[in-house]
Formats: sequence, structure tokens, C-alpha cells
Amino acid sequence: MLDGKPLARTSLAGCLLWLALVAAACSAPPAPAAPPEQPLASQQPIGQLEVFAKLGGYMPTGIAVSRDNRVFLSFPRWDDAMIYTVAELKTNGAVKAYPDLTANQPDPDRAAQSLYSVQSVVVDARNRLWLLDTGRIQSRPASPGGPKLVAVDLDTDAVVKSIAIPPDQLGPDSYLNDVCIDLSQGAEGWAYVTDSGRGGLIVVDIASGKVLHRLQDDPSSRPADVVLVAEGRPLCAQPSPEAAPAPVQAATDGIALSPDGRTLYYCPLTGRRLYSAPAGVLRDAALSEKELAAQVKDVSPKPATDGMVMDDKGRLYLTAFEHNAIMRRLPSGIFETVAEDPRLLWPDSLAIGPDSYLYVTSNQLNRQAKFNRGQDLRARPFLIFRTKIDAGPVLLAPPG
Repeated sequence: MLDGKPLARTSLAGCLLWLALVAAACSAPPAPAAPPEQPLASQQPIGQLEVFAKLGGYMPTGIAVSRDNRVFLSFPRWDDAMIYTVAELKTNGAVKAYPDLTANQPDPDRAAQSLYSVQSVVVDARNRLWLLDTGRIQSRPASPGGPKLVAVDLDTDAVVKSIAIPPDQLGPDSYLNDVCIDLSQGAEGWAYVTDSGRGGLIVVDIASGKVLHRLQDDPSSRPADVVLVAEGRPLCAQPSPEAAPAPVQAATDGIALSPDGRTLYYCPLTGRRLYSAPAGVLRDAALSEKELAAQVKDVSPKPATDGMVMDDKGRLYLTAFEHNAIMRRLPSGIFETVAEDPRLLWPDSLAIGPDSYLYVTSNQLNRQAKFNRGQDLRARPFLIFRTKIDAGPVLLAPPG
């Protein structure tokens, strides 16, 4: 989701110069711009990409695969007319509201039980599907009780937990973006959520429902001074021909846990660097933001990234939307190209199934009207791809 606010500057003159340069880039003629250089050891893709599904309806963001290879998708309500925001992709290609159509209807009288706008979905080690609900429809403020984490037991298809993200841990511009789950720590485990609007990481104790918003002011969580590129053109918000183009500024987005659960990797969408922090430190409410920031590591350069996922061999997969590609970072720090294809139009979210396939949504996000002078350039069907890898998902299970 691209809903962040501009990064504050310490120098007014520097800020004005930077904005002028970006505005010039956004206003440039539509001649293709050269994508940034890829930080790779090899450009030769190592995977074989295949179309897994074609979606003629809503624009997907998140994807999750259960232990019995059920596939789930999230469709945030960036359009009022949508009748569901989470669906199961059936083996015959049909898309069915999940867990049912009633649960997918926003209801202010049943905010904990109804789904407003789900951005991300992920399956945990107990085969529960977690739904990250932004609580926001279109660009309106979050509805009271709307921002939350919801767990659905995939053996019964019943909601078994709903954890509200309280207003005091959110800002007016907060946008809950991505989530990963660790059931190996604490009484019932922990959830880690990125906030791409306000910035930072939201840490949730699943047993108690206690929520902490960490690192929202840390440079690792804020947009960088870069101009993103998609399909060879600068990515700028311009919802109408009369509107002045504005640089896209989105904060913390991609997130992934290491196989041992000790390290959390994350990154802003507007930026080309990878960061990490010790998960145990993030959970420690006694630590100040200054003490926590001292534990943040600037890991390495990387391509501009939306979604991330880690495999059980410790390799980090990243969508690289500027290059229509999926890349992975080895534990040694070397980057490899997993797949590169012109049909990968804004690869968004990744999931690894028990079948050792890497799944990815391709949703043409950059072709939305708000980035193209009010003209919707998206072309259906939206595509879901997959490619075979030699590893499985990271599923951090309860002790014993």
C-alpha cells in the first residue's frame, strides 16, 4: 500500500531542492527511465515461472498457502463496490469469499467479527490463517475497532481469535501492511506487523493482546530519498491531469522472520536497503526507543521491494517491482534472480507452500488511476504466478 506521508527533513533548503528534483522526474515525458542497477551476483534467473491462476475480478495483494495446499488471497477495499476482501482460490480457479460472505461485510456494530479491508494473509504453524485488517476503506480514516488481526482455524473454517490494534498504538495515517507470526515464543506466540503509513513495527502478544508500536521514527522505518520506478517510469501520485505529481513515499512494508525466529527483517517500500532487528528486543517493552534503535542493523542494499518471505534454509525472497522480478538473498549476502518476466507487473506478496512452490501476486498496482492522471490502466486478468524452489516455509511452532 502506498499511503505514507512525506519524510521530514532537517534542512528546509535540502527538502525544497529534493522535492523540486522529484517533481521534475514525475513531470518528465513518458519516455522510459532506466531502472536502478540491480545488486546481484548473477542476472540469469534460476527459476521457471508459471501462471498459477488468472483473476478476472478484484486486485489481489496478499497470498497464503496452508499445509494442505489451500490458497488464500486478500483484496484490500480500495474500491467501495467490493463484496469481499478475503477469498479462497479453489482448485478449479473459482474465487470464494472466506471464511464466508457475511464475515466480509464491514459492520461497525460487530467490528471484531467483520472484515473491513484485509491487506495481508499468512498461515501459521498451527494451520491457522491470519488476516491483517487495516480497518480502512479507500483512503478514509480507520473505522473504530476495524484495525485488527484475525485468526481462522483452517480445520474448521471458524474464527478463533480477533485482536484489535488499539488507537493509542496507531496514528491517523497508519496503514497496517504485512505480518508474520511466531508461535515459538511466549504463551501463544507473537505477531509482527509493518505500518507503511506512520512507519515502524507493531508487535503483538497473541495471548494477552498487548500491542507495542516500535521504531516509527527510526530511519530504517522511514521512506528514503529515492524516486521509485515501475515499468521504466517514475512512480508518482497524480490522481487527475490537473493535480501536481507527487513522489510516492511509503514507510515500512516488507517483513520476514529468520528460521530460528531470532531476527526480523524489514524495509520501507520507498527505499533500496534491507534492515533487521533482534525479535526479542522488539518484544521487550522495558527498552526505550533509543535502546531499541541501537540494535537495528543496516543489512545491505537491495532492490526496491514490496513483499518478502524467508524459506526454511534461511534465504530471503524479495519482490523487485522495478525489475519485474523476484530475487533472493542468500545467508552469505549474495543476491540471485529467481524469476524475471515482463508479466510480473508489480509483484506484491510472496508465500511458500508445503509443495516447495514460491507463489507471488502480480497486481499492476502502479497502473492504478491515482498514479496515471486519473486513468485506470490495469488490464484483467490479474495473474498469480509460482515457481518451484528447493525449500519449504518458515513455520515457527510452539515448544514441544
